[in-house]
Amino acid sequence: MNLKKYIYDVENFPKPGVLFRDITPLLNNAKAFKYVIDELAEFAKKVNAEKIVAPESRGFIFASALAYKLDLPFVLVRKPGKLPREAISEAYDLEYGTNAISIHSDSIKKGERILVVDDLLATGGTVNAATHLAERLGGDVVGLAFVIELKALEGRKLLEKYEVNSLVEY
Repeated sequence: MNLKKYIYDVENFPKPGVLFRDITPLLNNAKAFKYVIDELAEFAKKVNAEKIVAPESRGFIFASALAYKLDLPFVLVRKPGKLPREAISEAYDLEYGTNAISIHSDSIKKGERILVVDDLLATGGTVNAATHLAERLGGDVVGLAFVIELKALEGRKLLEKYEVNSLVEY
């Protein structure tokens, strides 16, 4: 399936100079969304994932559907202060600023096979921080899965030690 038909370009969002890849048309097409989840599921099975981890917010959309399909636990990675119990945090850079994310301290056990899922791989900062959080809790990150990869931003360079799968490249 040509997923690019369902991903729209939005110029100057969220700030001037940024070209945003809008996945809402993909989500609005049941066949395209199902295709994405099925493809992510094949990768999750290939790496024998035991738990799905995703950063907010668009990563939640794909990761929760994937976790449901595979009958696996789903772990939320959120902005600091958004999780109600003890959490650890990690700061990172994005293509248009800086941020930090957090994960519940008890959400991953030592040796669990973790698949990190997000909608987009750009510079790799967000997913790199999420992998560090999972590893700090003892998880074994066995793969990283994305719907979209922006090749020009070279996010894979930051993630060289992981198996990376993306469905669409720009």
